[in-house]
Amino acid sequence: QVQLVESGGGLVQPGGSLRLSCAASGIIFRLYVMGWYRQAPGNQRELVARITNGGNTNYADSVNGRFTISRDNAKNTVYLQMNSLKPEDTAVYYCNTRDTRGDYWGQGTQVTVSS
Repeated sequence: QVQLVESGGGLVQPGGSLRLSCAASGIIFRLYVMGWYRQAPGNQRELVARITNGGNTNYADSVNGRFTISRDNAKNTVYLQMNSLKPEDTAVYYCNTRDTRGDYWGQGTQVTVSS
């Protein structure tokens, strides 16, 4: 079965950095589009960044220029490098992929940006 396992969240001060990782199994990773989403309390889940199997990327306007998504197909892992973090980046961050069977989600990792 498809499994996505996130790691790397935590508490960071405004202006700081974190790198999230998502290890995938049960799929031919190199063929899949991978995405990072986030959900803050009281808000809908929103797309943060996406990377295609060819390495093309797109970002939410709110994170463009601060976050970078990347992938290592040899390690079946997708990363989200987050710099210049702001309190409004506080959320649970989820890894996502999808195919004809539906959407797959990780368990999420909490990111808290606070002084």
